[in-house]
Amino acid sequence: MKMHRFVLGVCITLTIAFPLFSMGTQKERPLTVYAYDSFSGDWGPGEEVVSSFEAKHGIPVRVISAGDGLEMLTKVIAEKDRPYADVVIGISDEMATKAYRADLFEPYHSPILSEIPEFLHFDPEHRLLPFDYGNFAFIIDSERIPEEDRPKSLADLTHPRFRKSLILIDPRTSSVGLGLLLWTIRIFGEEGWLDWWEAMKDQALTITDGWSSAYGLFTEGEAPIVLSYTTSPVYHYTYEGSTRYQALIFDEGHQTTIEGVGMLRSSSRKEEAKLFIDFLLGEAQLPIAMANSMYPANGNTPLSEGFAYAPKPKVSLRMASEVIEKNLDRWLHEWTEVMSR
Repeated sequence: MKMHRFVLGVCITLTIAFPLFSMGTQKERPLTVYAYDSFSGDWGPGEEVVSSFEAKHGIPVRVISAGDGLEMLTKVIAEKDRPYADVVIGISDEMATKAYRADLFEPYHSPILSEIPEFLHFDPEHRLLPFDYGNFAFIIDSERIPEEDRPKSLADLTHPRFRKSLILIDPRTSSVGLGLLLWTIRIFGEEGWLDWWEAMKDQALTITDGWSSAYGLFTEGEAPIVLSYTTSPVYHYTYEGSTRYQALIFDEGHQTTIEGVGMLRSSSRKEEAKLFIDFLLGEAQLPIAMANSMYPANGNTPLSEGFAYAPKPKVSLRMASEVIEKNLDRWLHEWTEVMSR
């Protein structure tokens, strides 16, 4: 999922309004929203989005940081019989089939969907509605890797000159790490993707649990290359006036991710949840795009100057959610075997 600004420490839970269990009536209880860590963290868009929504609608909202996308989905499935949240932010198209099979989300055809391009509508039943999107990419520190030495493909990253130069992310715990795993399968196929990962064991300085810790290590100078998004340079230009960190674009293509928001079937606050989703897809698109450094799903959202520094790949790769759901356990098992031996 996003550049989700720099969450270098432990992401906090945004507790807006009053504590959940002190509420006396249903109307007084805050709308409870699960979000991925970097949305609800210190540098994420959560606080601004929630404050604006509360000011407009007078509905208190509590945003709870629920881990990365994969962790969050696992949490919601585990809580299915004892639900806690009303809305979930950050379930991507790659994870969608798992969510559908768990029958977690109620369809909602938001009126704002007409402002979102058709190619982003990954769920025809509108159980998950797209709110931003982007392409995975490797970001380099241009002060440490000169133009002539930069890799031009995933295969180039296995060159000995990049030994211990990359920070990767675990696909078992992170949607960003999962994005790279799917990307390698698309490029190298079932017969070759594990060979790439075998080679990367010598190239990776470390493999972190999530995006925030990986990008934090990168900006601290621990390694000159990190897995992130093509849009990550937007943050550095917008908030630092710097073009030092640049996205590598490979002719072979880049894996795409679309992040969705959904209303849980179990919610007893569905009307409030719908208002929040509409707000997320409408007025909140610009602050989300700026904080996440991802492309807004709403086509009417103006892009800032910083997006000029987010190069667009010529080829955007997608993998059907059904294919991912069918094979993911096997892929993760094979990945774990290769990386642990």
